[in-house]
Amino acid sequence: MNSWKKAKKILCVRLDTIGDVLMTTPALRALKGLGSRPCLTLLTSVRGREVGRLIPEVDDVLVYDSPWMKATERRLDVRADLDLIARLKAEKFSAAVIFTVFSQNPLPAAFLCFLAEIPLRLAYCRENPYQLLSDWVPETEPEQQVRHEVRRQLELVKSIGACVQDERMSLCVPPEAAERVPTILERAGLDLDQPWVVIHPGASAPSRRYPAERFAEVAALIHARLGYQVVFSGSASEIELIEGIREAISTPTLSIAGAMDLAELAGLLRLAPLLISNNTGPVHIAAAVGTPVVDLYALTNPQHTPWGVENRVLFHEVPCRNCYRSVCPEGHHHCLALVEPLEVVNAAEELLHVSALQSRKA
Repeated sequence: MNSWKKAKKILCVRLDTIGDVLMTTPALRALKGLGSRPCLTLLTSVRGREVGRLIPEVDDVLVYDSPWMKATERRLDVRADLDLIARLKAEKFSAAVIFTVFSQNPLPAAFLCFLAEIPLRLAYCRENPYQLLSDWVPETEPEQQVRHEVRRQLELVKSIGACVQDERMSLCVPPEAAERVPTILERAGLDLDQPWVVIHPGASAPSRRYPAERFAEVAALIHARLGYQVVFSGSASEIELIEGIREAISTPTLSIAGAMDLAELAGLLRLAPLLISNNTGPVHIAAAVGTPVVDLYALTNPQHTPWGVENRVLFHEVPCRNCYRSVCPEGHHHCLALVEPLEVVNAAEELLHVSALQSRKA
């Protein structure tokens, strides 16, 4: 443990996407607080790179699409792996922490770090890793417990003496990105002097998507019952989805789909009074910048709920919960499809009321 406190450069391996990287940030803050105040380099995927650059604890970002991860976008070419090993070796890292969800195997990443001659290597592991890890914590999930992803990673780094009191997630919105957000919203037709909310209807996995027709009902009710303007956010690939939702209702709504990069999206969510979304990356961005969230939470897994902000997590209880599938294995999507739009709007109204009370007290 004393060796970890002397580490000057730590490689933090998180090869997942936006939400996973953000849920690791409290653990990164704990590592940053070790005795030597080490320099932290994040090794992440192409999808994790953009958010990695917005994390204040991270000093540098390296991109690696590993062949053992589902989200990889690379073709099979071992030169990329050999080049990475050479790069890591040249950087002379003191230590490496490999962050994984419990269904992932840390040993391929541990082997890369071993070949790069990084002396200290920490991860959760189900089996004895022998020389691949210098420090390891036995994997007990899901057999003995299932923790929130933030808590899981905090307890990993706690095992080598890295602790922190502030357990909030970290994300810094660049000032220039924040300044562009009001202009983008006004061009889309938003009246910033009137109340508004953001709805993000997309998600990468079909099993985590609330039905489009139900999002349409939610938007109509938000306008009719609460008098709020509705702004739809999404990537360029989600424009068709969002336009279909907007066309299904007579209520006027706005769309900024495809109009913002990730830094601007973070600025939008920091400015927004409320986000209504499927369980996807923007939920964790909103939580990181302190914005309340109504999270339509598919029961595919239990450990990725909003962290550290006021929230309402909505789902319909089903016997097939915790399936860990990207596509509903039953084909009915009941854990989301049976959530009534009025329930979503009631949750939104509750959170907006709480936020208003907190603002008055402040």
